[in-house]
Amino acid sequence: MIDVKPFLDTLDKKTLAVLGLGASGISTLKALKAAGAKKLYGWDDREEARLAGREAGAEIAELSAEILEACDALVVAPGVPLNHPEPHPVAQRARAAGVEILGDIEIFYRARPDRPVVALTGTNGKSTTTTLVSHVLNTCGRKSVLAGNIGLPVLEIDLPPKKNGVVVLELSSFQLDLCSDFRADIGVILNLTPDHIDRHGTIEEYAAIKESIFKGDGLAAIISIDDDYCRAIHERLKNGGAARKIIPISVEENPRGGVGVVGGVLVDDMDGAALEIGSLNNILKLAGVHNKQNAAAAYATARALGLAPAEILEAIKTYPGLPHRQFPVRVINGVSYINDSKATNAEAAGKALACNQNIYWIIGGKPKEGGLAGLEIYKDKIKHTFLIGAASDDFARWLDQYGMEYTRCGVLEAAVKAAHEKAQSQRGQPGGAGCVLLSPACASYDQFKSFEHRGNVFTDLVLALPEDDGKG
Repeated sequence: MIDVKPFLDTLDKKTLAVLGLGASGISTLKALKAAGAKKLYGWDDREEARLAGREAGAEIAELSAEILEACDALVVAPGVPLNHPEPHPVAQRARAAGVEILGDIEIFYRARPDRPVVALTGTNGKSTTTTLVSHVLNTCGRKSVLAGNIGLPVLEIDLPPKKNGVVVLELSSFQLDLCSDFRADIGVILNLTPDHIDRHGTIEEYAAIKESIFKGDGLAAIISIDDDYCRAIHERLKNGGAARKIIPISVEENPRGGVGVVGGVLVDDMDGAALEIGSLNNILKLAGVHNKQNAAAAYATARALGLAPAEILEAIKTYPGLPHRQFPVRVINGVSYINDSKATNAEAAGKALACNQNIYWIIGGKPKEGGLAGLEIYKDKIKHTFLIGAASDDFARWLDQYGMEYTRCGVLEAAVKAAHEKAQSQRGQPGGAGCVLLSPACASYDQFKSFEHRGNVFTDLVLALPEDDGKG
């Protein structure tokens, strides 16, 4: 657990409130209590969460204006809306009382961890790249600890050794929105496409929050230049006179001063030499152009931390893959069953569609803005679609528009059964036996606790399928 005494020392009264008592909220309460906070209040709409908050040392109360006026800060969970579609009532009351609103990432920073911090964000690929960076560092002798939007809540981790330790944080826009002073030694933005507009109001505001990962004078700013929003950020960084080393990455060109992967070949120009480091094409757990971008970001991060090019590439080659991100669960009679539950928007789902053929596609959940727009370019790869969750009606209309076959299944169990039966019955077709692909293009919260929960349920259902499908 992180010692947050330095954070409390910056406050006059040491009375705090925590809104949202999930994993990060409970870890925050425990860390604050261990550090000697004078008074802790906690609230969550869920009764079981309130019980956990009480056990963690909080006085459970609905955080009235009177309570908030006695607090030095309000710590909120990343899912609590601050502005859009409208501010949470507790956030409104805190602002009216002049109480600072922050998150656990900000507390971590103010606790002065005294270790290099790598922070990664982007619309897609965050988890793959974060785990890849951590894998490369650990393989090459640098002890890394994962936290943030992946792994343990940040205040629950044990810091790595001072001598060679690195803290690697995956940060969502929700988490960055709760950071005022946070500075990363190395900041990374992988890509930016419209997402979470319901939370941030506009794509411009969303992009601005992501850009805040580059605040301060750290070691390096690593930024893709393959989309319009990231290119604009890169230009601002170049023209802003920041002390950070600015490292562009690309899978469309080999950028000067940066890292490129064109045709699968990794090229390092960080020192102006444009050195070919090697091919990434035969790394099965990093298939697809999007994963080449992830690898470029991980390589640039490791280089910025002083690792040698050859050892970085060898470490990348041994990456074991990320559960819930194009993760092969099983092969039955030549048909692959792939868990891509992490694909919570159309852009992410498109990465998996691009990598496969003869797809029996399971989609649906809580829809994101834009729906499935742009995925029509993959319609010839998709043999049949199986709809689940709240997005079923909207997605059915989209599929009708392009004359694509689908079955309404409602729930994941029915979808896996139907997809399995159809994939097995049609497996002797040109292009291979194909795959049953869970790549929902939706958030999970209509039927599941998280995308991990959804992916785990899919995995359990697939592992329970019989080997003998009864076909000849």
